Amino acid sequence: MRKKKPNRFRRLNHLNNAMDTRNLTLLTDLYQLTMMNGYMKEDRKNEIAVFDVFFRQNGMITYSVACGLEQVIDYITNLKFGEEEIAYLKSLGLFSAEFLTYLKDFRFTGDLYAVPEGTVVFPGEPILTVKAPIMQAQLIETAILNNINFQTLIATKAAKIRYAAKDDIVMEFGLRRAQAPDAGIYGARAAVIGGCNSTSNVLAGKMFDIPVSGTHAHSWVMNFKDEYTAFKAYADVYPDNVLLLVDTYDTLRQGIPNAIKVFKELKKEGLKPKGIRLDSGDLAYISKKARKMLDEAGFPEAIICASGDLDEYSISSLKNQGAEINSWGVGTKLITSADMPALGGVYKLSAIINDDGKIIPKIKISETVEKITNPGFKNIYRVYDKKTNMAEADFIFLRDEEKYDEHQPLVLSHPTERWKKITFENYTLRPLQQDIIINGEVVYDRPSLKDIKAYTERELESFWDEYKRLDKPHVYKVDLSDKLYELKNEMLDEIRGGNIKN
Repeated sequence: MRKKKPNRFRRLNHLNNAMDTRNLTLLTDLYQLTMMNGYMKEDRKNEIAVFDVFFRQNGMITYSVACGLEQVIDYITNLKFGEEEIAYLKSLGLFSAEFLTYLKDFRFTGDLYAVPEGTVVFPGEPILTVKAPIMQAQLIETAILNNINFQTLIATKAAKIRYAAKDDIVMEFGLRRAQAPDAGIYGARAAVIGGCNSTSNVLAGKMFDIPVSGTHAHSWVMNFKDEYTAFKAYADVYPDNVLLLVDTYDTLRQGIPNAIKVFKELKKEGLKPKGIRLDSGDLAYISKKARKMLDEAGFPEAIICASGDLDEYSISSLKNQGAEINSWGVGTKLITSADMPALGGVYKLSAIINDDGKIIPKIKISETVEKITNPGFKNIYRVYDKKTNMAEADFIFLRDEEKYDEHQPLVLSHPTERWKKITFENYTLRPLQQDIIINGEVVYDRPSLKDIKAYTERELESFWDEYKRLDKPHVYKVDLSDKLYELKNEMLDEIRGGNIKN
């Protein structure tokens, strides 16, 4: 059953979260517009097309956390070619007068289906599907990929950092290293969805109601006559939030002793210091020494925070070394996803729907197996073990298939090596894609960021650690339904035989 449309005021609140008043309609590649102009000339502007968004398998992808849907919805529902946009396109000398006239009343009237933000997804799965008149579907490709690719990448990186940090505090510190303001803002949003507790980005905090965190920099310490005076001055300004950066000069011989001196003064006043931050050096060794010094001074509850080019691998290594760190500030390697700076999500035509409503599947083939697409109008089922409620496998199916009976055994086969099978007896099925926009109207009850974050946590908890571990994770099963597999192979045989059906 479709969810009720959100009321007008809730929708306005979402629009008020937009970064600025830019018209993003032209946030597209030129060839989208030239194809639209061509479809109009060919009198195909009302042809209904189905496109899927998915990412391909590569050596570094194990799982991803879908993110960016909120901005996709805002983009699609605010599409409008104003006078300035049409005048610019006219100046390019590429488009017919008929096409430019058509753009004056342009709006999205199609359908959008997607997995909710925070859903764990795997290579090849259609995480977002567009069904719309071909010209509309073509225009929105670039902006959809721009939003989904980046935010999914950062949310996934944050989820892996959260997994390594376990129950520790994780703060997103990446704004100054992000590739421009939009990346810093929406990267902070995605990082919190993926697992960070807070961000240093004040604008992101305001826009998305994200907790903000931060204390002082080395320059604060350097601007005073000595380190103790700097610490004391900071404590005077923020007595309830005294977390001191102790590595400006000599961490063990000066920084920590000076912090302890200030902490003792606060304690006499009945105040509780928060802790210290380490930003350089051998973090495992220094944190152990710092913990001992703080404990002996009477501050066993003081936080030891670490920052400085951290990621899931360095955090995991430090924890394995017994580092006494319980709060992590992660910046550059998170906001840029340094080890994999692009997700590689694609937007591929999977079907055309003719005037009679018949679905005509489409497929792209390649000598590279991973680049052969799955045809048809599809969704994804996730299979859960009924006893443990843990995810066991996914399979992609055609939307016009008969409903699966959960009281009957479910047999899944490998997407290419069909002799590899697994049978489920005591299971439940959950369709992953939901209706988002139908006939141009939002029908999805858009959750708050807090709710998305909580949903992400539940999603990740439903997967065994074997799938989430950093070193050689187990491969999660993503199969094709028998009907989809048969359709795909029939189409491959037809194309290879030179007998392509339309």
